Amino acid sequence: MRFSAVLLAGGKSTRMGQDKAAMLFRDVPLWKNQLDLLGALHPVEILVSAQADPAWRPSDVEFVPDKKPSRGPLSGITAALSRMTTDHLLVLGIDMPFMTEAYLRSQCERIEPGRGVVPVIEDRAEPLAAVYPRTAQGDFAEALSGNDFSLQPLIRKLIATNKLQSVPISEEEKRFFRNLNEPKDI
Repeated sequence: MRFSAVLLAGGKSTRMGQDKAAMLFRDVPLWKNQLDLLGALHPVEILVSAQADPAWRPSDVEFVPDKKPSRGPLSGITAALSRMTTDHLLVLGIDMPFMTEAYLRSQCERIEPGRGVVPVIEDRAEPLAAVYPRTAQGDFAEALSGNDFSLQPLIRKLIATNKLQSVPISEEEKRFFRNLNEPKDI
């Protein structure tokens, strides 16, 4: 199935104390690591969502500004859903360097027309390594116009309306979802 991909890089990196995207992870900037990972999956297009166009963005990757006012990942995913040219959007957070090509590929293989996939650890969705269907665009826009910007209630709604399939994460796969928020996480 054809899909688009977006790298979410709109966070302020407050807890990290420096821009996460430019941080080195195994001697490679996080942004490059994540874009290489997405590129290996051969999406139709790769987007980068952030508050401002990052200086590191390659010219073949389209910049999508977060929907204003910025409400974290909800803003970035909403903006990317409105700009993508396919029926599914693979989302990946900039600070998830332990994610693997094989895992993301397996998620993409599960998508169906009008239905995406969200990994779940112990009843908690992992929305920054998920595949969303275009049909969820209105749900994201509605959530962005509300006053609860957490992705968890929105994900539960999308599962209940059959727009997302929840996929349990095994003990072995949990390590893929470790993210870098503070210097001690490196």
